[in-house]
Amino acid sequence: MHLRTRGFTLIEVLAALVIVALGMLGVIQAVSQTARNGTYLRDKTFAHWIALNLVTERRLSQTTPEVSASSDEVEYAGRRWKWTLRVTQTGVESLRRMDVSVRLADAPEDSSLATVTGFYGTAIGPSGGGALSWGGGGGPSGPDGGPDDGQDGGPKDDPGEADERMPNRPRPSGPTGPVPPQDTAPEETQ
Repeated sequence: MHLRTRGFTLIEVLAALVIVALGMLGVIQAVSQTARNGTYLRDKTFAHWIALNLVTERRLSQTTPEVSASSDEVEYAGRRWKWTLRVTQTGVESLRRMDVSVRLADAPEDSSLATVTGFYGTAIGPSGGGALSWGGGGGPSGPDGGPDDGQDGGPKDDPGEADERMPNRPRPSGPTGPVPPQDTAPEETQ
């Protein structure tokens, strides 16, 4: 009796190679897609930084940006980038809107990797908060041109009463009703 040893036929080996090749193709595509996504996110981050730098430069400038559109190229991270700045007037006289879009210099004109909006003007509040003058002046002022102390002598100085001039103004209140004005004069010590 003659025993035959069984092995794989050529067709079985070829079928196994095709399956392995298709699996490897999927892995290679996944790795290359991840690399493309990483490159895209890096470029988008650089474009965002360029736009933020431009808005910050304009906000720190001593002159108010003109209402217009401008563009230029800059080199950043070893590549050429093109930015476009559009300055528009807002509904508030002392406030301007700056829209910056950034793309690679060799990218199509209508493409953009990042767009940032910033504002410039005196109606932007100082650090620490405080009241603002939305009319374009340097700060809040009272009827006599001096600082607004909230006491204009009118009949509506009671914080609990409604004011027709500012019907939506929040009213201070405490656990038992309206809070009376506080005397802020320092106490004398002896």
